[in-house]
Amino acid sequence: MRIFICGFGTVGQGFAEVLASRKKFLSERYGKDIIIIGAMDSRTFACDPAGLDPLSLVSRKKETGKVGGKEYSDPRDVLSECDYDVLVEVSPTDIKTGGAGLGNITCALERGKDVITVNKGPLALRYRELMDLAKKNGCLLRYEGSVGGAMPIINLCTEGLVGEKITSIRGIFNGTCNYILSKMDKGQPFDQALKEAQQLGYAETNPTNDIEGYDAACKVVILANSVFGRDVKFDDVRITGITSITDEAVAMAASRNMVIRLIGEVTESKLEVGPRLIPKGHPLSISGTLNTAQIITDLAGPVTVSGRGAGRTETASAILSDLIAIADRRLRTDGKSLHL
Repeated sequence: MRIFICGFGTVGQGFAEVLASRKKFLSERYGKDIIIIGAMDSRTFACDPAGLDPLSLVSRKKETGKVGGKEYSDPRDVLSECDYDVLVEVSPTDIKTGGAGLGNITCALERGKDVITVNKGPLALRYRELMDLAKKNGCLLRYEGSVGGAMPIINLCTEGLVGEKITSIRGIFNGTCNYILSKMDKGQPFDQALKEAQQLGYAETNPTNDIEGYDAACKVVILANSVFGRDVKFDDVRITGITSITDEAVAMAASRNMVIRLIGEVTESKLEVGPRLIPKGHPLSISGTLNTAQIITDLAGPVTVSGRGAGRTETASAILSDLIAIADRRLRTDGKSLHL
């Protein structure tokens, strides 16, 4: 199986490192190596049909700021020329247009290539179109890491709980907001908590997507479409961020033995993100940067999952799980060893 990594920032490099660390496991599982034949950052690319050393790619990026020695103007030209089996698309998210990621994913699916992505923008804007394109061309599009990073929710709902009737999913889908609200629980003002989150790397220099609820909204759209079979987009979400939450509101919640958390909620008819009062001790009252979701099912009852919603290795672990699922699926379908 030949992999092309599109986007070689924190997550792309993390996936390369994880793939190197799991080389023996994957080789023993499939009888052949899974190799990286190409990688691309925002300006340069490297491609070698014989395979590229993952750790060398990471070292080169750290030392030179470039993943490869060749420059490009349109990433789709590179993706059309290189021969690979799976595109791992981890370029920066653009929730307004889908950005370069949308074009990259579309290009790969049109060529009949399997795709793994953690890029929320394309999925929040064009989910149905992309899934239809994958089906039309006989390829797979998987995206476990797009919701909650290392928190296993999409594959849990669509595979592990496949026999259940899922009636709702409520969760904390943005670790930045949860960190800020946790600090406000302890008396810290919003602005100070935000500044601290930025200093620690939890929040971007421009934190709008997080604190206004846009990031969480993308994730509830993905859950609505993938788990509930809905056909909704980012603009369909009712969104309220956390910027209007006052110290007085936090204190009032505490006086009632409750906390305020930014909650995303999905049902067959609801699609919302906003601050909610949560009783202390409830699974969704957690503090810190973790993502947590409570899935309500008819047979198993409430199922709660939690995990790190971001991070180099954590998100890469979700990509690895999707890669293994694709490899297993191809083995069952083809009835033969992986193609190299």
